[in-house]
Amino acid sequence: MLKIMRRAVLGLTCLVFLPLAALAQTPAVPVKIAMIEGLSGPFGNTGEAVFRNLVWAVERVNARNGVRLELARYDSKGQAEEALSALKSAIDDGARFIMQGNSSAVAAALVDAINKHNAREPAKRVLFLNYSAVDPILTNEKCSFWHFRFDAHADMRMTALMDVLKSDQGLQSVYILGQDYSFGHAVAREAKRQLAVLRPDVRVVGDELHPMGRVKDFLPYAAKIKASGAQAVITGNFGNDLTLLVKAAKDVGFDGKFYTFYGNALGAPAAIGDAGVGKVVAVADWLPNVQNAQSEAFYQSFRVRFPKPADDYVHMRMQLMVEALAQAIDKAGTTEAKAVATQLEQARVTFAAQTGTMRAADHQFQQPLVVGVMDKVGAPGVKFDVEGSGYGFRVIKTVAAAAAEQPSSCNMQRP
Repeated sequence: MLKIMRRAVLGLTCLVFLPLAALAQTPAVPVKIAMIEGLSGPFGNTGEAVFRNLVWAVERVNARNGVRLELARYDSKGQAEEALSALKSAIDDGARFIMQGNSSAVAAALVDAINKHNAREPAKRVLFLNYSAVDPILTNEKCSFWHFRFDAHADMRMTALMDVLKSDQGLQSVYILGQDYSFGHAVAREAKRQLAVLRPDVRVVGDELHPMGRVKDFLPYAAKIKASGAQAVITGNFGNDLTLLVKAAKDVGFDGKFYTFYGNALGAPAAIGDAGVGKVVAVADWLPNVQNAQSEAFYQSFRVRFPKPADDYVHMRMQLMVEALAQAIDKAGTTEAKAVATQLEQARVTFAAQTGTMRAADHQFQQPLVVGVMDKVGAPGVKFDVEGSGYGFRVIKTVAAAAAEQPSSCNMQRP
């Protein structure tokens, strides 16, 4: 009996003196993630598309033995004030990992709020994982130890687009049109800067911003584009602001190209139709027609999970983001924000033949980018269409991560 008691005491002693990380191994209860996104209003469709992607990524992680995740959704209605209210609710509900991306203005507000919250309540610190808010300032002047961006920012995307545009020798004039908020300003600024360097012979015949999500009729804008004599439009528009624009351009008979950040996005290919074949160019971290077996299997498995054509909009970067979070929690052995952030800074994730790494200096994810041109499904290089529209994007340029990488002015303040 004495020997048994000694063994028990020894076992208890060993338990008491285990490292804290070992005691906080992957929790038995799921780790709560809060997606704060516009799920209603003019960009509600893009929010729902994000949710499907995150659901699919979480399901895949939970199918393995290891970290278990629980995804909760909060509707910001696309507004910063609503997002801040949702952030408070999410934290009160126990979420320690926040995901958002469909507005850079909202992302900037969340970064500020999370910085203040984490300083005020160190026992309840949270991390912000950003999948789409691409204003460069977020990993430059406004960089934060608590914020990680998994999408290429606007300057990186513009670099990939310009790699194609600069070779268009027949191009003599462009019209720059975008949404009147931080991201739209960033796109316009970088488009003009890179044009001046790479194609100083190309004239900017229009440079205009419009209210975000409030324009119902883009015909006046389309008429000005056509009247300007522009041969191409450069735009960072997304959601209904892009769909309505390309519809209006088609209606007024604009015959030029669109160099876009999101021309492959929800509703756009169907809205453009035949007029976009060979003319609509889009940049992305990944496209369904990337030519390798792993990519094709990845895309087809998404189509099995979400078989409705209207649900067909998949983002590779969101899969990499969730995989990186699960990896970081597993390596940290805890869900404590600082420990997980330290592991995220070292993240290197490979999934479906796409590899990305996190740059610790500014928390900007580095990954290859691709540029595609719209074509009919069945054309060479276009095995898959978008949303059953009959139109897809053929990859015409792959930009290595090192070539897309941009310098950062981040001065990271670490806790």
